[in-house]
Amino acid sequence: MRSPQALLAPLLEWHGRVRDAVVAATERQAVDALAVVDRDGEGDTIYAIDVISETVIEHLATALGREHSLVLVAEGLPGGYRCVPEGIDESTAAWRMIVDPIDGTRGLMYQKRSAWILTGVAPNRGPSTSLRDIVLAVQTEIPLVKQHLTDQLWAVRGGGVEAVRLNRLTGEQVPLRLRPSTAGSIAHGFSTVARFFPGARDVLGEVDEAIVRGALGAQPEGKALCFEDQYASTGGQLYELIAGHDRFIADLRPLTIATLVERGLARPLTCHPYDICCALIAEESGVIVTDPSGHALDAPLSVDADVAWVGYANQKIRALMEPLLQQELRARGWIAIDQHERHD
Repeated sequence: MRSPQALLAPLLEWHGRVRDAVVAATERQAVDALAVVDRDGEGDTIYAIDVISETVIEHLATALGREHSLVLVAEGLPGGYRCVPEGIDESTAAWRMIVDPIDGTRGLMYQKRSAWILTGVAPNRGPSTSLRDIVLAVQTEIPLVKQHLTDQLWAVRGGGVEAVRLNRLTGEQVPLRLRPSTAGSIAHGFSTVARFFPGARDVLGEVDEAIVRGALGAQPEGKALCFEDQYASTGGQLYELIAGHDRFIADLRPLTIATLVERGLARPLTCHPYDICCALIAEESGVIVTDPSGHALDAPLSVDADVAWVGYANQKIRALMEPLLQQELRARGWIAIDQHERHD
């Protein structure tokens, strides 16, 4: 097996191309044009702004196919994947690469918040290849038009995190040191249970309220003990944990499916493996990423699997928040495993 380091340079270059292409498009086009629905994909709605980034996937396949064999997994590809170079058998590819060209489309197309380009690379084990197999991850910020600084992070398993900050105006790129919070409490910090979309906001809000009360006690009159940030980008959420901005994030949307079915509502839009494929970067930075039961996070590298995940800035935050979260989830029947049976 060749080193994943050989894939790093072309991936960084491709991420830069996507970032620049999307920023250029948002500078040229009106918000209403970028927000037009192009089509419904297997895992998510594809907006006009998504199509801009998809056009450079062909460049990625061409560039990597000259020296590497891989299975490229991404929304918009027929069946959700493509073998590179063209014509090779899936079982003979050395790598399996999952890509999200724009994670955080909704915030970016309305110029509210940065989006992220996400890529995870794993040795190919066929369809059973999973998040735990990822050995290289790269995530690159797609900034707002009015924003001149943009960050790029990457990690090779066991090698820690590297990051740079680019000044788009001058072209200067400088090393960036990002550190998760070392706080032992969520008090006066950001703690979020994700509830971006309609359907189960009420029950997710109840979970949030219960665990915050358990962690901080009663809310003093006229004061706020902690805050939340509904950043509708999984890559962006991971960045906030890595950068020390957030202390606890739980995305439990897949656990609400039964509740929504009981209400006669459609299944929710959830986190998919391509959204969380850069969890390796968070883990290499010291952030703890688990499933809701406390196990190491895992899911197949596909475009349609539902993924529920929890991120803790450090072990102290995990020790505080995980028992409260799991108690609430068990009470609702959302998880069955007992915390003490956890085996990471």
